[in-house]
Amino acid sequence: MDGMAFPLAGQRFEVDYGDLIATNAYGEEGLSLTYEITGGALAGNTATADFEWRHLFGGTYAISWQEADGSTVVHIDDFEGGRSLAFFTTPDGQFFRLEGSLKRLEPNHQN
Repeated sequence: MDGMAFPLAGQRFEVDYGDLIATNAYGEEGLSLTYEITGGALAGNTATADFEWRHLFGGTYAISWQEADGSTVVHIDDFEGGRSLAFFTTPDGQFFRLEGSLKRLEPNHQN
């Protein structure tokens, strides 16, 4: 975003939408994220994608990316309040709206 570094680069978060739980890990460079679906019918799916972000207010950000299969994803994440809104379309045109909790996770430590 206009040369500004993503403030949450290098951090990991869990989103819990009830029927779908995922981990979003933002790359150290602040340009990519790796998601892993850890709960629900799509558990086990993981991918890395470039993302764009905009600061909205306080600890709230709009974050968007496009997945390799053409799916589009937009999050409105309130990192201070612990809430996430997600909107995504699938390649076949299905549209989903999700709302749930958002929490910071400990960083991954590789040995």
